[in-house]
Amino acid sequence: MANAAWRLARRSCPSYLQVLHMNRTAMRASQKDFENAMNQVKLLKKDPGNEVKLKLYALYKQATEGPCNMPKPGVFDLINKAKWDAWNTLGSLPKETARQNYVDLASSLSSSLESSSQVEPGTDRKSTGYETLMVTSEDGITKITLNRPAKKNAINVEMYHEIMRALKAASKDDSSITVLTGNGDYYSSGNDLTNFTDIPPGGVEEKAKNSAILLREFVGCFIDFPKPLIAMVNGPAVGISVTILGLFDAVYASDRATFHTPFSHLGQSPEGCSSYTFLKIMGPAKATEMLVFGKKLTAGEACAQGLVTEVFPDSTFQKEVWTRLKAFAKLPPNAMRISKEVIRNREKEKLHAVNAEECSVLQERWLSDECMNAVVNFLSRKSKL
Repeated sequence: MANAAWRLARRSCPSYLQVLHMNRTAMRASQKDFENAMNQVKLLKKDPGNEVKLKLYALYKQATEGPCNMPKPGVFDLINKAKWDAWNTLGSLPKETARQNYVDLASSLSSSLESSSQVEPGTDRKSTGYETLMVTSEDGITKITLNRPAKKNAINVEMYHEIMRALKAASKDDSSITVLTGNGDYYSSGNDLTNFTDIPPGGVEEKAKNSAILLREFVGCFIDFPKPLIAMVNGPAVGISVTILGLFDAVYASDRATFHTPFSHLGQSPEGCSSYTFLKIMGPAKATEMLVFGKKLTAGEACAQGLVTEVFPDSTFQKEVWTRLKAFAKLPPNAMRISKEVIRNREKEKLHAVNAEECSVLQERWLSDECMNAVVNFLSRKSKL
């Protein structure tokens, strides 16, 4: 490596310092550095996410084996196909460069995760007992905050379970009302499509069945929640985070929020009881525009159509909404519970039936070629390096 750098230096006649820099760069990522970087990755305390793991995998394969030399996996083998795509994207990248890039990525990843975990020790998610949420209770209000800002608060399997756990706890605590909101720029980008890559031994059929059961339980928690439930939509909302809004008692939105349900684009069908609630809220024509054609609504449009209760300027959103919520929380809690029960009880049986039907249809859609191809295409785009 050093000789190659020296020949290049002589050919282009750079300064001595440039040659020295080139030699150091060429020698920096030695095999030992590479092995140390692999150990760094193994010792990471926080999952860096699927996109980063795909990059690490691709660079490792390129550094050790060279360009991708494996046959392309089948369309339904989502995990191995995502890995193959990531590796194949590197093309003819030299082994030495791939090794260097791996070392650099592992080093930056390790330092960034360590520094981020030290910035605000008081906000450690584990202190609340949740990995994907922040849950606080103050002034008679339980606040559930979706806390995957780096992933635009996409809802992975763990978050589905934690939201259900948080709602069940909130239904029994001393608070008067419960609020759901998001941390960061997004309210939620909806279902994390990397959920589809975790295929159990029973194959995609078992995955579809398990996912339908999870979704039905998840939506059921919102249908049955006994206290006033309020959504503070702080930014863009997509998919399941939009469809369940019809089950909330009030929805307050920042004027920078948008509402998007791109089900047809992903070969899927409506969820969250939206096939029933959206028709009641906005009428069949407007509901069809959203749920079938995937029209994205601004906060103002969503308010005009009845999906959102009120819109606030983003600059005053937090202050104005929290002032209102604190006033609500001072109302007699039992009176609010009973009033909600009177309003909602006649609908509960219908909502549970709609939820069951939607999940059954989705289970079939998830096994369709349309859906599988759409998910694979999405994951392939995400894995581009």
